[in-house]
Amino acid sequence: MTNNKSELDFYPTRVDSESKILPRTDPVIYSDSVSPLSKEQTSFFEENGYLIFESLFSLEEVKKLFEELAAISLDESKKTMPQFILEETEKDVRSIFEIHKISNMFDMLCQDKRISDVARQLLGSDIYIHQSRVNLKPGFDGKEFYWHSDFETWHSEDGMPNMRAISCSIGLTQNYEFNGPLMVIPGSHKKFVSCSGKTPSDHYKQSLKRQEIGTPDKQILERMALDGNIVSAKGDPGTVIFFDCNIMHGSNGNITPYPRSNAFFVFNSVHNQLVEPFCGLKPRPDYIASRDFTPIGSVDNFLTNSD
Repeated sequence: MTNNKSELDFYPTRVDSESKILPRTDPVIYSDSVSPLSKEQTSFFEENGYLIFESLFSLEEVKKLFEELAAISLDESKKTMPQFILEETEKDVRSIFEIHKISNMFDMLCQDKRISDVARQLLGSDIYIHQSRVNLKPGFDGKEFYWHSDFETWHSEDGMPNMRAISCSIGLTQNYEFNGPLMVIPGSHKKFVSCSGKTPSDHYKQSLKRQEIGTPDKQILERMALDGNIVSAKGDPGTVIFFDCNIMHGSNGNITPYPRSNAFFVFNSVHNQLVEPFCGLKPRPDYIASRDFTPIGSVDNFLTNSD
């Protein structure tokens, strides 16, 4: 692991008593390729910070993924694993981290060309999995994920130097407008919000259930929403959203009977490897922020390769 005393910190955060906006010094897109995304799609991503693909995966493919997820999440013997994050009720599973190492099917999914080639194009390099997880957000009891920039946390608590990572969310259930779908603020990725407060030791143990440190002041969020509006990533099962690591996003709680389950993969450039956390604390566990920078492979179809 690199000693970050020699690393320049272009995005200082959690050092002041209030949030503030800093300029983004990194590109949004690192390649001039026009495949698999068109010029129009890359231009939209550069301007807005996200792309949505309706039904990128078929209902049959999603059914297989959901069956795999159900079998894993209902396995009581696994709920004591640190990768399993329970809701505050301690009954329902909120998230399962490192899902691509727990399940061969999800391992093949993150390598599926339909998503991995998009990440390679946007990041302009080979990629590795910085983080993988599924968020289940069960009906009635699924709690909210408050507004935040992933990069702010990954930079502060994991030591990710630059904004050269892409998140990909795959809907495994119907994402309605009322069961807590992902929400993003278009254009918010162009500025970095330096958050207030100081990172406590082992902060992840609390933040994975309810995040409070690393969230912007309400005045900044209001300004960003007025400038960019809010887009809800609702859609049928199999719908995929790619979003920039620095875009402001969150989701409401789910008090409906309809669960909202999504698979998340964070693709990081092999040229953006983690250094020591910029908050000065020890790194978060590998199942949350991988320090295995081995590039992932590429498969034509995850089901064909996961038999």
